[in-house]
Amino acid sequence: MDYRDKTVLITGASGGIGAAFATGLAARGANVILVARNEAKLKELATDLHDSHGIRAEYLAADLSEPCASDDVVEELDRRGLAVDILVNNAGFGMHADFADSDPARIRDAVALNVGVLTDLCAVYMSRMTQLGAGAIINVASVAAFQPVPHLAVYAATKAYVLSLSEALWWEGKQNGVKVLAVCPGATDTGFFEAAAPTPIPSDRDGRRARSSTRRFGLSMRASPASWTGCTTWSSLQSANSSRGGLHWPSPNWPSGPAHRAEQASVTPARAKNLPGGL
Repeated sequence: MDYRDKTVLITGASGGIGAAFATGLAARGANVILVARNEAKLKELATDLHDSHGIRAEYLAADLSEPCASDDVVEELDRRGLAVDILVNNAGFGMHADFADSDPARIRDAVALNVGVLTDLCAVYMSRMTQLGAGAIINVASVAAFQPVPHLAVYAATKAYVLSLSEALWWEGKQNGVKVLAVCPGATDTGFFEAAAPTPIPSDRDGRRARSSTRRFGLSMRASPASWTGCTTWSSLQSANSSRGGLHWPSPNWPSGPAHRAEQASVTPARAKNLPGGL
């Protein structure tokens, strides 16, 4: 696919996988709309992408966990006259704690962001894409979507929802020229584990808190944010509207265990795989 003159809306774009999506798409000539809470990081990334690739890079600082936040984002983008060709629902967070010990307000925020905002944006932009007969939606789920995860119970449940919704929308979208894809990352070098930790994680001498936090969770860091966006965006959406989709994992580095066994499970639509072709 020629990404030039396509406009991509990316939530959670200030760092990690969201920023990797923005960087990869901008390098291929797409215009980007960056949404996250941290305005300073958004402005810096937007400026860098514009200067490096000559694309149009808009940004909008918003706390998407707030009530009606998704409505406000859509309204503002409409006010700016920005039409969205590709939607990347990346914003989300998790909490590592026993459910009984979790803050109910924090749980509500997680469900509102991981489920509510993603659903709202899918509803608005899939409707518009359907009317045009073209478009694509990438929903960032997780390997946690495939099984219950004690101590990350709410996060895993929200990602199971994302995966299920994406598979249903894949079927509906393929009838109307709209591609829908779910990405299921494993442990990735982002700030996710730091944010999920019940207590602050100090930086090491290099400031690599994310790496130390994955060790604290009993995980070994395996993937960079760009490894997920590279396999999905540039390879998988070509197959998103075919009769069979796939499941994307960062092999050959992925360790054995439940996640590895899930890789051997039956292939289902809307789950990304490193397949030939492009969007």
